[in-house]
Parts: sequence; C-alpha cells; structure tokens
Amino acid sequence: MFASLRAFPNRLRASVRRGLQGPEALAFLPAIALAAFWLGGESLLLVVALGTPVLFLLAGLPGSSASDRPRGDQSDIVDSLAAARLVQQALDRAQAANLATACMVIEIDGLEEIARQADDPTVDNLRELTLDRLRKTLRRDDMAVRFGENRYLVLLAPSLRLDLEALLQLAGRLQNAIEEPTPVDQTMRYLSASIGFCGSLRLRNEATGKQLIEAAQIALDDATAKGPSTIRAWSENMRQTHIEQKNLRNEVDRALSNGQIQPWFQPQICTSTGAISGVEALARWIHPERGIVPPAQFLRVLEDAGRMTHLSEVILQHSLTALRSWDQSGLDIPRVSVNFSDPELRDPRLVERIQWELDRFGLTAERLGIEVLETVIAGAPEGIVARNIVELGRIGCHIDLDDFGTGHASITSLRRFKVHRLKIDRSFVTRVDRDEEQHRMLAAVLGMADRLGLETIAEGVESVGEHALLSQLGCDHVQGFGIARPMPADNLVDWAHGHEARIAEAQRLGRGTA
Repeated sequence: MFASLRAFPNRLRASVRRGLQGPEALAFLPAIALAAFWLGGESLLLVVALGTPVLFLLAGLPGSSASDRPRGDQSDIVDSLAAARLVQQALDRAQAANLATACMVIEIDGLEEIARQADDPTVDNLRELTLDRLRKTLRRDDMAVRFGENRYLVLLAPSLRLDLEALLQLAGRLQNAIEEPTPVDQTMRYLSASIGFCGSLRLRNEATGKQLIEAAQIALDDATAKGPSTIRAWSENMRQTHIEQKNLRNEVDRALSNGQIQPWFQPQICTSTGAISGVEALARWIHPERGIVPPAQFLRVLEDAGRMTHLSEVILQHSLTALRSWDQSGLDIPRVSVNFSDPELRDPRLVERIQWELDRFGLTAERLGIEVLETVIAGAPEGIVARNIVELGRIGCHIDLDDFGTGHASITSLRRFKVHRLKIDRSFVTRVDRDEEQHRMLAAVLGMADRLGLETIAEGVESVGEHALLSQLGCDHVQGFGIARPMPADNLVDWAHGHEARIAEAQRLGRGTA
C-alpha cells in the first residue's frame, strides 16, 4: 500500500497534498477512523491508523517534517530580497490550500537609545531576546525573523481564521511580549514595539508576496507616525497616503530650493503688558497644486530623506531676514524662535553656522531663540547634542525647552543647558480654566519654574478663559490660536500694528475708568 502511494503521479500527489494540507485536515480523522471500522472492522482500522501518518508525510502537511518547518531552515536575519521570497512562499502555501496567511512587520523603539548607553553585546542580546520572545508567542508553524537592525518580520502559517480581530489580538500579544521589562547587565531595559500588519484576505486574489509585505510596511509607517507602541492594520486608504508621501519625497528638494517651504510666524504675548514678546517660526509648505501641505506630512518626509539640516538652514535664513525687515519697518519684535530637532543638533558645525548667519544679518545672539524638545535634552546628557546646546546658550541665544512636561528632563539638565524658558506643553493648558486637576498641575509647574528663576510660555492657548487664568497663575508668555494663528512675515506687520492699537485703546479706557 505504501509503495503504491509513493508511485502516484506527481499531479495526483499534488492533489492529495492540497486536499490534506492545513490543520483543518485533522478534523476528518475521526470520520475516517469510524468509516474504516464499520467497513472493514479492526483490521482496516489498524491499516488506516498506520497509513494516515504516511499520507500526511507525502502530502507535505505543515509541520509534518523538519524540512517543512519555517523556522528550522531559515536564518535569524534576512535581507529585503530574502524577506520577499519568504512572504511569497507563505502566500503560495496559503493559496494552494484555500486558506489565509498574514504578514507583520515590527519595529522596536528604544534600541538606539540603549546603544548610546551600553556596549554592542548588550544591544545584540536584546535583539536576540526580542526574536526569542516573538517565537515563543507564535504558533509552531509561524515564522519570525529579523528584518534589519530594529525590525522583525512575522509570517503566519495558513489558517482558516485570520480576520482583523484575530490579527489585532495576536499583534497585541506580540507587543506585550516584546515590551516586558528585561534585566540586562544588571539594568532593567524597556523597549516598545510598533506593529503594522496585513492579512492576505485584505488584498486582491492575484496579489503577490511583495505586495503583501509592502502593505505591512505601509501599515508600520502609519503606526510609527502616530507614536511609539502603536498597532495599525493595512487599509486601501493607506496606499493612497503612501503614494502621496512618495510624491512629496520626490518634490521636497525642489520645494526647499525654490522657496515653497518657508516659515510662518506665530506671535507670543507677554501676559503682564500684552505686548508682543517674540514670534515662533513654523515651517509651512505652500504647494502650487496641493495648497498648504500639513507639517506632519512633509516634516516626516524631510526626516526620512535626511533633509532636516537643510530645512533648518532655510528656516533660519528666512527668519533672520524677516526679523531684520521688521526692525527696518520700526516694528518691535524682540526675538524669533526656531525649532531644532535631534538630527539638526547633531551637526558639529551648527554653532559656527548660526553665529555666521547672525553676523551676516547684523543681529545679536539674544534676538534668536532656540527651541529644543524636552525629550532631546532628557536623552542627550553628553555628546555633540549637549555641547551644541550649551555653546548656543553661551554665545547668547535664548534656549527654550519645548513641550515641557513630556520628556522627563531633570532639574540638573535645566541648569546644565542654561535653559532660559520652559514652553509648557498644550496638554497642560487645554481646559485649564474648567478642569481643577489641570489647574493644580499647571500651578505646580509654574511654581517650580518661578523657584528656578525660569521664564515660562504656554502654547496651545485657544480661549479667553485659558489666557486669563494663565496670567493669574503667573505664566509669563502665551501663544496659540486664541491669540493668533501662524502667518506669513508680511501679514505679521499688519497684525502687529492692529494688536498695538488694541493694547493702546485698552490702556486708554483703563485710565479713563480710573
């Protein structure tokens, strides 16, 4: 019997394989055994019991032999070409059995920060531990491999039930496994995982493995854009967004060169006098066809393209040009503040470049504010970033700590980096006039800043009530849509003159009432 089975034509063997492939074939075993017993008694039952494993072996059921186990013959690390082949193989197996598969791409956040603090073996141990945790969480016939420095590829074995809910639950379990605190070298290490995935059922029937992995990567890009520890499932809308992002990436250099990307300026107001105490320069892309491109879209494109330093050069030059033109028109704008991200602060020539630009425009360093995210200061106690920030403060630039309250910067770092002003994150400001808990928290932040001798500015002020309460609590400056939206440099002149007129009128009425 066994010999005759081995002699089956290849086409027949393939039919047997497709018929028996997949774990659902096990559901037929009781029926087969019962039929054998009724038809042939114990003898036929014995033959079926002994012959079924051989049938499974010949049919190539997943997991039936060592050569079929996805983990057993694959390297722990694969490149893009090998990953595409693995996904195609998984898709072929699923389609042959009329089942579904899914691809997940996982990005680990936190490894780069640990790499700056620890040696290479420590980071390698964390990468291996992460892979091991993934494999222990998955089913036996699922696959997990490394796919780049901080990325992992997960392929699910063919299955009947791989709907959105099941995939979300699995992604959550994988994320929890990765984010479990890990003791390495007597130190607790914390990682976070962003996951993008796509099930084969969400794509067209003729979809290829390359398209499946691309869909998962697009979902991961969307997840990482939302912040760390995010899970996203691929959708058709993401494809269009991805295409638009690629188009923007192709246009971004030209936009920087031809002046489409320029700063708009949002006024900052002193709460004591009502006068303009400065402006913040915010990058805006005025596209000839799309109109205003949201900053969240093109800033990410610039970062991915490694063009953030070029952006800072463009914004700085336009900002200093605007500041000088305001001076020449008699408009009193004490300072313009420019945002500098972590990649820009890693430029070893940053201080020299800024000093040269200030000299070129005939402006003193205190006319320029440098806005640095609190997360950058908290994560950069040493190195080129720290040296640049300290040196910029030394030459006279005002250092603003942006998004204060979100990055856990220590009081020691506030002193060390010579921070002049805390920019309180909008999450502390929203509804502060109606939320007592928010009120107490903001009062505590302002009290601490006062004791440390630091100025404060609240961003995201959107109502008269928020503005009034911030003034009462002693916040020095305010900024937000409730005061003015960002505007081009020329528009700011008209707005400033109108604002000065309103302040003068309010003072006149105040004196008249007195």
